[in-house]
Amino acid sequence: MVTAELNRHPTVKWAQSSDKLFITIDLPDAQDVKLKLEPEGKFFFSATSGAEKIPYEVDIDLYDKVDVNESKASIGLRNICYLVKKAENRWWSRLLKQEGKPPVFLKVDWDKWVDEDEEEPENKLGSDTDFGDFDFSNLNMGGGQGFDADAAGKDDEIDDDSDTEEEPSAGGEPDAEDSHGVETGGKPDARA
Repeated sequence: MVTAELNRHPTVKWAQSSDKLFITIDLPDAQDVKLKLEPEGKFFFSATSGAEKIPYEVDIDLYDKVDVNESKASIGLRNICYLVKKAENRWWSRLLKQEGKPPVFLKVDWDKWVDEDEEEPENKLGSDTDFGDFDFSNLNMGGGQGFDADAAGKDDEIDDDSDTEEEPSAGGEPDAEDSHGVETGGKPDARA
């Protein structure tokens, strides 16, 4: 029982299409990876990570049945990706069989999420992907963060320009000075 208490939960991200689940377990340098997927939807993952070989575990009951034979997995340097084939081609209202608030380690993978009404039959997420040849080690390695950093950089540049423009007219007081400067011949403007 002591061992079970020491196990930690890695972050688990998920998304779905009508026929598949995409489950990504964020665990860098995972070792001794074990996966058990049962047709009833039982999903069990365990691995160790780090120099101390810290144990991590995920033990969940998926919402519905899955096709174990058509499901695939790939272990990368930063995460473990699973493509789980649903037994029936239909959207699930949630990932877990259990109702209520999901565990804190379980998160929606917004990078892969497609709304049910936006899914097009010819553009199903992962429908053309051959997981046998796919290099999963390149997935989710800062792509979203890099985009945010670029966006933040652009926002900073915009903010820098707007800060410069706002300084003469910030808070109404500089406007008052400008109008006073016009009345006195513009000397306050020359000092600024």
